Formats: sequence, structure tokens, C-alpha cells
Amino acid sequence: MLKSIRPLVFYPTFLILLGALVLSLVDLKAFTQATSAANSFVLSHFSWLFSLGSFYLLVLIAFTYFSKIGDVKIGGENSTPRITKPRWFMIVLCTTLAVGVLFWTTAEPIYHLHTPPQSLGIEPGSADAILFAFSAMFLHWGPTPYAIYAVPALIFALAFYNLKLPFSITSPLRPLFGRYLNGKLADIIDALALYSLVVGMASSLGTGALTLLGGVSQFIDIEKNALTLGIFIALIVVTFVISAASGLNKGIARLSKINFWMLIALFVFVLVCGPTIYILAIGVEGLGAYLENFFRLSLFTGQAANDPWPQYWSVFYWAVWFAWAPITAMFLGKIARGYTVKEFIQINVIYPSLFILFWVAVFSGTAIYMDIHSDGALNEVLNSGGIEQLLYHIMGNLPLGGVTSFFLVLVAFISYVTAADSSTDAIGDLCTKDFNSESDDGTSLPIKILWGTTIGLVAWIMVSTVGIDGVKQLSNLGGLPATLIVLACSATLIYWLRNPERLTKPDKQ
Repeated sequence: MLKSIRPLVFYPTFLILLGALVLSLVDLKAFTQATSAANSFVLSHFSWLFSLGSFYLLVLIAFTYFSKIGDVKIGGENSTPRITKPRWFMIVLCTTLAVGVLFWTTAEPIYHLHTPPQSLGIEPGSADAILFAFSAMFLHWGPTPYAIYAVPALIFALAFYNLKLPFSITSPLRPLFGRYLNGKLADIIDALALYSLVVGMASSLGTGALTLLGGVSQFIDIEKNALTLGIFIALIVVTFVISAASGLNKGIARLSKINFWMLIALFVFVLVCGPTIYILAIGVEGLGAYLENFFRLSLFTGQAANDPWPQYWSVFYWAVWFAWAPITAMFLGKIARGYTVKEFIQINVIYPSLFILFWVAVFSGTAIYMDIHSDGALNEVLNSGGIEQLLYHIMGNLPLGGVTSFFLVLVAFISYVTAADSSTDAIGDLCTKDFNSESDDGTSLPIKILWGTTIGLVAWIMVSTVGIDGVKQLSNLGGLPATLIVLACSATLIYWLRNPERLTKPDKQ
């Protein structure tokens, strides 16, 4: 193992996180104060960058779709796909959704319904608040986050397969900055990307543990404490490491297929058994509100009125997506061989965005309908039982509540595992020397086990000491360095858009 790892990528990130874990065990108060201070600094200085950066990437990927490089084939004209297009879509969708699509698409709209941004003058619980809730949901879960993933993933795929550059997050930077990216600097950038992903995965893992605990508590009397959270986190970690160790065509692809059809079954059940007509009507109206307010909400920082809402919501989401983006992009790029740039954007942006628009309409629509027809009962569940209880409360009010709640626990578990196993696979590749476009999936299992354990420990400490606010702090801290990396990589795509012939000529740097 030691001979196969890239030391400057592996050790700095691992030692920093190990030091943070030790500090949390020795002096928890100092640890939480340090993370809170760092989080406040990021929010106060860089919220504008998260908002502007995410908007810019959406515009860039849209322009790329209609550009001359749209017909360029990833891997060259003679390349063959690694996986079929339906399986590709399933993997992409399940890799990017994680457990948040279950957890937040029911809880978040209730928050927006009852506590919309003060600076916008929206009355809580009003018709305007309902439409604002849908606008925010479509913004946070629609095309914008997929663009954050797709831009670096596309650049990496073209650099890795077409230009035969190394399996490194710096490869998308080399066509422009190759002369400056010596071995050590490249390793440092990869280490920053690794740090961002690890804390981003820990953030999502904390969410997953809370969701699972909330579900199991529906069936047995179980307390939410450090021990029970640790048990659920350990179970998730063991499962996604095993799946990642099985490789792309075994563990990851099979689990994605199972996850996809479970999500479809849940979607159809709620659509049919929930307030169907309301879902369809409010979904259409909500989409109109999203399109009407798209530019304002995309660039809403709250600075003019000193409104904290964007930092607590939009910036949190952009930080989450950016934190996962660099290394998730390497995985998404690795599986894209044999398809054109247009097909890549369809599978990684257009189709997932359409799926999530329908998903939000069904689940957010059901949550809002139940809340407004029960005098704010769901809001009371949020305030008393916590976010993790809300989705199970909703399912319990639909037919076959006990069966569907149990099914939901399984879906939540597999959803996180499916997202995490692909990222763990990419982590193993990134930390391994001499991994290239001809390599197989057999990267070091001990590396994957070690990082899986580290992610689990970080998630356990944050969620058991600070709760959901700890999850948000992790997202912000991981999102900043990742944002800088992704935005720097985007310059290469602009370079290719202006000079498409460069994609057929290997870079000399």
C-alpha cells in the first residue's frame, strides 16, 4: 500500500483530518469554536463567490452544449463506451443525488413556507411563500448543481481520455497552466480536492445517519445519541467501501440500478397515493415561479438587507455541490468514455434535472399540501422532532404507512451508499500512483478502507456534537477550496470553446 500511494496527496489531508479528530476528542469546545470561526469567515467573505460561481457554470455548460465541441467524442473517434447509456444515466443520477434528495426535498420547503427571507417581504404561510418555496427547491436541486458537477467532469473526461493526461484533478488545468503545474504543485491541488470531498462526504454521511435513525425510531424505541449515530455511520461506511472495492461494473453499477428503481417506486407511490392533482398543478405553477425569479435568486446574497437566508440555504447548497465536485467529476469523467460532449451534457445535466424537477414537485408538493391542510402540523414536527422525523411523518400519513416507512429506510441507506461508493472509488484512484486511462478498477483496497473510516469518524463527531449545524459547517469548509479548483478548471473549457482543434492535439506541456 505505502509504495503505491501518492504521498503528497494522501498524507497532508489525512494528517490534517486526523489532527482535527484528535483535537475534538481532547478538547471538544476548542474544536467546535475553531470550526465555527472558520465557517463564519468563509460565509462572511466568500458567499458571493459561491453564488456567482454556480450561476456562471450553468451558463457555461449551456453554451458548451450548442458549441462546436458538442460533437467531439470523449476518448476519440474510435473509442467505445465502458457502460451502456441507461446504466450510465442510473449511475450518474444516483451518484449525484445521495440521501439529500429524500431528506431535504420534504423538510426544506416547509422551512421556506414558514420562514421565507425577510428581505423579500413574503408573508409566512401565504400563497407567495408556497411559490417561493418551490422556486428555492428548483434552484437548489435543479440544473445549477448538475452544472457544478458537469463542468469539471467534462473537462476531466476530455483531458484524461482525449489528451491522455494523468488521473489528477490538475489535468483539466494543464492545457492552460501546464508549465506551472510541476509534480509537487499538482499533488497539493489534488490534496485540496481530496480534503474538500472528504468533508463533503462527511457532511452527507451525517445527513444519512440522521435520516436512518429517524426511520428506525419509527419501529423501535431508540435514542439519538453518539452511540446510535456511530452504529448507523459505521454500517453505511462498511457497505460503501465494500461496494467501491467491487469496482464499476459490479458493486457500483448494480447498486445504482437497485437504487434507481427503488427511487422510481417511491416516486410513483407518493404521486398516486398523495394529493395527485395538487402535485401536478402546483408543480407547474412552481416551475413558472422558478423561471420568473431565476436570476434574482441565483445571485441573491442578502447583502443589501443584511439577510442571513442566502448563507443558511443557497450558499450551504452551493458549498455542498462544490465540495463533492472535483473528485466526483473524476469519477463521472472516467465513466463517460465513448460518448460525445452533447451526450455527456444530456446524461449529466439535462436528464437528471428533469428527473429532479418531477421529484421536487411530488415530494415538496406533498409536504406543503399536508402542512397547509393541517394548520402547520409538519412545521411542528420539524420544531419538535427534528428534520429526520419529517419524511417518515409524511409517509405515515399515506396508505401503508408502516410498509412505506420501512421501505424508505432501505432507500435512504442505499441512496447514500450509492453516492459514496463512486466517490470512494475515485479517492482510491486519485491516491494511487500511475493510474491512467488504460487502468482497471483495482486500486488499493486499504486506501479505500482508510478513507471510508476517516469520513465516518469526521461525520460522527460533527453530527453527534453539533447536529445539523455541524453538517452545514462541514459543507462550507469543504466547499471553498473546491470552488476555487472548479472555477480554475472552467478556464480550460473556455479555452477549448475558442480553440476546439486543441482537443485533437495532445497538450505539449
